[in-house]
Amino acid sequence: QVQLVESGGGLVQPGGSLRLSCEGSGIIFKIANMAWFRQAPGRERELVAGIVNHGTTNYVDSVKGRFTISRDDAKNAIYLEMNNLQPEDTAVYYCHAVLARAYWGQGTQVTVSS
Repeated sequence: QVQLVESGGGLVQPGGSLRLSCEGSGIIFKIANMAWFRQAPGRERELVAGIVNHGTTNYVDSVKGRFTISRDDAKNAIYLEMNNLQPEDTAVYYCHAVLARAYWGQGTQVTVSS
């Protein structure tokens, strides 16, 4: 059974930073295509950042230069380093994996507010 478990969300002031983690079981991240999505209240879930099995990364324009996705194969984990957070980054962030089918984590709340 595949499980994706996110952690690292919380409340942060504008301009602050957070690091999200996603650890997996039942699936090997280094051969899967991994991504972080987010969903704000009243909005559709959107792709934030992705990392494919060979390591290429991609980002939505609104987070380029502020967010960094990375993968630790030894820990079977991916991370999302988020800097210069803004109120519009407030959302539930989800870990996503695709290997023959799609898998989702339960989400972690990120709130950016003064």
